[in-house]
Amino acid sequence: MKTQRFGFRLEPRADLPRYINITVPILSFLAALAAGAVLLLATGENPIATYWRIAERAFLDVGAINGTLIAATPLLFTGLCAAVAFRIGFFNIGGEGQFYIGAITGSGTALALGADTKGWVAIPAMILAGAVGGALWAAIPGVLRAFFRTNEIITSLMLNYVAGIIAVYLIFESESFWRDLEGSGQMFPKSKTIPLGAFWPNWSFGGLIVPFGLVLGVAVAIWIRVLQKRTRFGYEMRVVQGAPTTARYAGMRPGRVIVAVAAISGALAGLGGAAAVGNFRQVLDPKGLQQSGYGYSGIVVAALARLNPIAVIFVAILIGGITNAGYSLQGADFPPGLVGILQGLILFCTLGGEVLVRYRLVRTTTPPPPVPNVEVAS
Repeated sequence: MKTQRFGFRLEPRADLPRYINITVPILSFLAALAAGAVLLLATGENPIATYWRIAERAFLDVGAINGTLIAATPLLFTGLCAAVAFRIGFFNIGGEGQFYIGAITGSGTALALGADTKGWVAIPAMILAGAVGGALWAAIPGVLRAFFRTNEIITSLMLNYVAGIIAVYLIFESESFWRDLEGSGQMFPKSKTIPLGAFWPNWSFGGLIVPFGLVLGVAVAIWIRVLQKRTRFGYEMRVVQGAPTTARYAGMRPGRVIVAVAAISGALAGLGGAAAVGNFRQVLDPKGLQQSGYGYSGIVVAALARLNPIAVIFVAILIGGITNAGYSLQGADFPPGLVGILQGLILFCTLGGEVLVRYRLVRTTTPPPPVPNVEVAS
């Protein structure tokens, strides 16, 4: 006897409730914590105690929030970098390399201006140089995608390695303008420290220290939101994302929009690199920049924020807190690599949540095949 067969398929949702924009990131984050708890239990660790220690070192301990804001500042810029590009379907995985280039151009500009330059000149010059450097670096995969149909995931990712090699070469393998060749620098490669006038300020509110880079990032996030929602270019971005063929018929040029968005995306990551040098490191530190992985973490920030520039601000602080706690808790009694695993789980659960937002799981029924009518000869 033949029976019906059952299965499942994904069916696009006709409409999306407004609360989805808030509930999906929260549930995705909680799902990542639950998955992390399972891993901790499997390794003999107490999930509640471990997560409580992370919360203390990220937000609750005295001075912890200051370290969190420091870690959140570069993440804010790289998160905006990914959010802007992904919004139109340009998958810029090159925020890491654009971050390096911004650090190179920003620090080089500060060094070139010299010690006598005032901060009101040096800091805007670093901001401009970091943004231009990142924009030009991101424009390469943008042009290749727009006019040569090259996969931007591959090109932007490979350019990360090229940018990293350039940064290492400038400090460790050459006598470049960035390298300190005096004193101990002759024997042990190190970068020149940028002039004091190029140091980015920090503002103190009681015990809370707010970096200038973070304030700049918040202002940029608001500007990006206005650009997307209130300008003609923002309208073109939405049309190109949803219907590039329709955009061409409407007189728009999708190729130019893609290149422009790629440049804006790279400029944001380049700003992050300049902020990392001007606000915190004061030197071009290739090894430290590569170990931080801010460009890749920015993708997690953008995904959890559902590509909303304003939400990126809060998610950057959250992920920055987790990152800061990971640095503070390094030791034999803290599971090594837990922070990286949590970030990976957050990205995985967020992407899974996005699928369930856009599609619903529908049960399907397949009727049994008909029984062939076979006549028996008498």
